[in-house]
Amino acid sequence: MKRSDENAVLPAMNTPPGVAPLRGQDSLADRRDSPENRFQNRRVKLLFLIRNLAVGGSERQLVALAKGLDREIFDVVVMCFYADGPLVEELNSAGVRVVSLEKAGRWEVFRFLWRFAKTARELNPDILHSYLTGQNLLSVLVRPLLRSIRIVWGVRASYMDTSHFDWLEKSSRRLEILLSRFADLIIFNSNAGRDYHLAEGFADSRAVVIPNGIDTERFAPDKRSASRLRASWGVPEGTFLVGIVGRMDRMKDHETFLRAAAIFARVRAEARFVCVGDGPDQYSRDLRNLSHQLGLADKVIWAGFVHNMPTAYNALDICCSSSYGEGCSNAVAEAMSCGIPCVVTDVGDSRLIVDEIGIVVPPRNPEALAAGWGAMAERIRQNPELRFAVRERIISQFSLSALIGNTSEALLGAL
Repeated sequence: MKRSDENAVLPAMNTPPGVAPLRGQDSLADRRDSPENRFQNRRVKLLFLIRNLAVGGSERQLVALAKGLDREIFDVVVMCFYADGPLVEELNSAGVRVVSLEKAGRWEVFRFLWRFAKTARELNPDILHSYLTGQNLLSVLVRPLLRSIRIVWGVRASYMDTSHFDWLEKSSRRLEILLSRFADLIIFNSNAGRDYHLAEGFADSRAVVIPNGIDTERFAPDKRSASRLRASWGVPEGTFLVGIVGRMDRMKDHETFLRAAAIFARVRAEARFVCVGDGPDQYSRDLRNLSHQLGLADKVIWAGFVHNMPTAYNALDICCSSSYGEGCSNAVAEAMSCGIPCVVTDVGDSRLIVDEIGIVVPPRNPEALAAGWGAMAERIRQNPELRFAVRERIISQFSLSALIGNTSEALLGAL
């Protein structure tokens, strides 16, 4: 695969292929011991800001960081709009403080802003690290209140299909572009995301790329639990199972996945297909109706939310990403960490993640996607050891330790 790193920047620590080191940065150890470091007598106060702590890619990456950052260097607090979400307990168990702003709903604005400003002043962080558009915009508001604060944005997408946005989402998107110059650091999780946002008008002088990191101890091969899950889904032993994992969002393009399934099923009648994840009721109903129209009613499993995600990945023979917009896909990397080969569309950094071990096809092309599944099925048949190479790719290039180390470097460099 041809790689290019002319636009990519990333702190030098287990740097994935195609990503260049951040220029002019000392090592974490050097900076920690430096007499010029004004924080050598206390920890750096780091406040994460996110909408909620539901199970999603951005949320899981934030939780992994909050738990993994060196507690001797960082004093970590996570602030969220809403207190619900299964990841709250995970943070509490790890000793990470979670502060909820108890937002009453989408249209509670002024009282919510007052609570946010008051809480931010009380916490008085050195760094406010926000995730995603709404939180990025909100973070800029505290700058006049906390003049020594450093604002760090987290941007997770590589392409935004704004045709489905309402007026508020479109306005927020335009504001994010305009206000990006007020952020001290913008962390993208993909090269494709960085390039796309810079082309849209984001401030380029403060941009770094830090790919997602995967907990390869948690996301590991486990065929015994996978067999039990397959049985609960009603999948007969030996059935070839292709799955898509992620929220039901139009950009994930479940429609193309289903149309590819109809094509693939003509060749492999015993194959089954599973959609793991939930989403808006209307979109879910539309997809189920489409599966019936395509003759897939008895071949598609609608698994919904699955608590034990490593088991869900292990239950698959192939994990598919059919997205037409993606950044650094957690689902692809997590599946590979479990030893599951992937067929992905050529969007975001998916090609970089799977490398030659995976199969890459054009987006929005059911015929190509089905052909990719067929080619991968043949690879698996010919090479039973393929799963080991798939997992090793993530261990060596997209580890959780790399995410934590690289983020530590970037955050301290912003001070």
